[in-house]
Amino acid sequence: MSRYEDAVARYFTAWNAVAADARARAVAAAWTEAGTYTDPLADVRGHEALATVIAGAQERFPGFVFRPTGDVDGHHDTVRFSWELVSEADGSAPVAGSDVATLAGDGRLSGVLGFLDRVPATA
Repeated sequence: MSRYEDAVARYFTAWNAVAADARARAVAAAWTEAGTYTDPLADVRGHEALATVIAGAQERFPGFVFRPTGDVDGHHDTVRFSWELVSEADGSAPVAGSDVATLAGDGRLSGVLGFLDRVPATA
């Protein structure tokens, strides 16, 4: 597994960790202490804020998991990948996106920029 694939695998482990203590450990394994995450709905820094954003997504979409789509692509200290949010009950994927991340020297994420490619319609 490349360092890019490894970083992305740890990212998905964090987004899919349901228990608060497991989520905190997964976030620490995936991001540096001052790591950031920015998408159209969030702009946070640090492990606690990252874990809070992840918990919020899980609360909004209970029974869903984040799953990578396509290949992980990277060069230098930058990695890009796509994902979808999939229902464990019926396999539907109402949300999908693409992310670009910067890796720190230790292989953890120092920053993630997320883009939402597909979102559910709002009433």
